[in-house]
Amino acid sequence: MDNNNYFRSKPPSMNFVHSDVKTQGKKVSEENIWNTLEITKEKRSPPYHTDIIWVQNPLQQLINNELQRDMPAATLDILGSIQHPNNEECGIRDVWAHNLEDEFRTIRQIVQKYQYVAMDTEFPGVVARPIGEFRSSADYQYQMLRCNVDLLRIIQLGLTFLDDNGKTPGGSYTTWQFNFKFNLQEDMYAQDSIDLLTNSGIQFKKHEDEGIEPLEFAELLMTSGIVLMDNIKWLSFHSGYDFGYLIKLLTDNTLPQDENEFFDLLKLYFPTIYDVKYLMKSCKNLKGGLQEVAEQLDLERIGPQHQAGSDSLLTGMAFFKMKEMFFEDTIDDSKFSGHLYGLGTSFAVNGTSNNYATDNGDTTNSS
Repeated sequence: MDNNNYFRSKPPSMNFVHSDVKTQGKKVSEENIWNTLEITKEKRSPPYHTDIIWVQNPLQQLINNELQRDMPAATLDILGSIQHPNNEECGIRDVWAHNLEDEFRTIRQIVQKYQYVAMDTEFPGVVARPIGEFRSSADYQYQMLRCNVDLLRIIQLGLTFLDDNGKTPGGSYTTWQFNFKFNLQEDMYAQDSIDLLTNSGIQFKKHEDEGIEPLEFAELLMTSGIVLMDNIKWLSFHSGYDFGYLIKLLTDNTLPQDENEFFDLLKLYFPTIYDVKYLMKSCKNLKGGLQEVAEQLDLERIGPQHQAGSDSLLTGMAFFKMKEMFFEDTIDDSKFSGHLYGLGTSFAVNGTSNNYATDNGDTTNSS
């Protein structure tokens, strides 16, 4: 990260009456709060913009962190004791730092036959929105995506492998769920998103202790045979944020300021992408988030909802069911490949770009 391009600034919506905040006898200085926040500063003229409005109050998050740190572990276990399907029993392989290299060795073999990769991520919500002048509503959506992906860390990535007929590998696992290092005391997040993920069975203490380092994952992903490959087809659902986090991982950098540059990177790393939410625009009567679409297609979820592994598997199942029902088993790449629902730019398989001034939808990654 280039520190020359960053500055610290209080969000305009926040005013501190006191220089210090006390939580359960612990003193939290205002300076400590802002030392954790780095906000992109761009020296550009309209239609670009330099400011953001915070959706999640960073001060409140810090207070929540202090309260959680003092909460007995047993209480945390009770709060998170909802029973969920066991991933391993569902054919979903949980990947942590200790088995990362072993699982990538398996993936390098599987992808030689199973060349459709369904993908989903879990991330800590939306904490900021850009303000300023925008060329279009789609430009606004990209700038909001960019500022949040730059500020936040990925939590989970799910990858499901399928062949040309939509069949998954015949072994013990169809899906790999990568669990990244994430620390609730140090990393930024939106509280409602963390609550949802906790209730969905995500173990944040284990992410803190055993999670994958993003750089180590990116190095293995680069040599896995699933990126930078023309024969690999990526399947996703409303996936601007999903691919935003993957581009951030692969480049070890912030996202490009311009949406066209983002799609150039997307085409480089993921030459063929089908966003199921975008395909739905051509499917009569299909609507809603991933779970609702799956129910309309009479598909049964395998594994826990709002975890990346299960969501990626359901995304792959939905794609092949839609392909059969609505597209006569043939997807026209010139119309559908390279579009991400909610963003205004795309790339076509022949290398030309299509620019849209219309809003293709909101950015909520509903599943």
